[in-house]
Amino acid sequence: MHPIVKPALRRAWRDLNTVQFGMAPAHAMVLGPMDTATGSFLDLLDGTRGMPLLREQGREMGLPDGHVDGLVDRLARSGLLDDATGGGPAADALREKKEVMERMRPDLASLSLVAPEPGGAVARLAARRALRVQVRGAGRVGVVLASLLAGAGVGEVEVRDLGRVEPGDVAPGGLPVESIGERRQDAARRAVRRAAPDSSPRASSGEREGEATRGLSLVILAPRDALSVHAPDPVSAEPLITSGTPHLYVGVVEATGVVGPLVLPGDTGCAGCLDQVRTDRDPTWPRLVAQWRSGRQRRVPACDLGLAAAVAGLAASHALAFLDGDAPSAAGVRWEASLPGCDWHAKPVWAHSGCPCGAAEKTNGERASEDEEPHATMAGQQSHAAGLAGTWRAHV
Repeated sequence: MHPIVKPALRRAWRDLNTVQFGMAPAHAMVLGPMDTATGSFLDLLDGTRGMPLLREQGREMGLPDGHVDGLVDRLARSGLLDDATGGGPAADALREKKEVMERMRPDLASLSLVAPEPGGAVARLAARRALRVQVRGAGRVGVVLASLLAGAGVGEVEVRDLGRVEPGDVAPGGLPVESIGERRQDAARRAVRRAAPDSSPRASSGEREGEATRGLSLVILAPRDALSVHAPDPVSAEPLITSGTPHLYVGVVEATGVVGPLVLPGDTGCAGCLDQVRTDRDPTWPRLVAQWRSGRQRRVPACDLGLAAAVAGLAASHALAFLDGDAPSAAGVRWEASLPGCDWHAKPVWAHSGCPCGAAEKTNGERASEDEEPHATMAGQQSHAAGLAGTWRAHV
């Protein structure tokens, strides 16, 4: 082990005996009592020394026997310590890619704040390289989202869509203006490759048409059609439910951004549950959807660049949290924000007993009253998602 105090956290003395690690309340921690000699020793925990050398230098600084091991253990248990050589064989292979590591140091620093164990951050980053994600939809949201996932180190990001790039599909970080008129899948594949930190990323545009969902870690449904965002078709998601493939809905409908639900088949509410709950609350819902789907008038999508980028960014964060093994707050929830305020709020997607997905059987007794206000706090939804997904996060 080569201990290193997590460099993502700024360090400052609150008084002569107390050190604060970090500034933002979400990850900051106060440690004490700590004497001046121990505080000076913290500077040696920079990842360049193993434990034998640290013990020797600790003795030279006048620290008593066992003090160095105790300090390292204390920092590790507090989630403040990383291991510059940890993470296993996959992490070692990633460290050999010097240019990739240099580019992804901010991502690694961020992961170190949510992965408390030493070596956990680089292990998660290395694990992303073995993942395969499929994004269905190559519009203003879909391509930016796919590029973000590729840039964050996901090994294979596959984008699927039909038709050719139109001027309205162009977006910073997504499809460039030079791609207008090209096949959407081809243009999306190039965008993903440009974003990936590896020189030879495994980016695909649908070459495995016969593989369906086999081997996918996550499918992201980012349709360019606003109706498919507002009222996702349960029939089109049946293969995902049957195969047990997690899938996340994202998009923009009439200047309202939507992220979620993240469907964990058999555990959380799905598109079919959403449709049946809406029908229970509003008997005219099926009639409205039928008219919207039969409309032939071409409409210009109300999807401005700022909102599209916000949706793509939030969806990427939720997707990465799920892929990294954390409790995603989009599980069974739709996060929505509308212009001009862009105030994100959560709407639970309850599992419905009449939906064949089976999620209602597992969540029986967890659902709130039908009369409850259909909004939730982020903290509450994260707790609910953690129980359903069976994931964990250590809090010290």
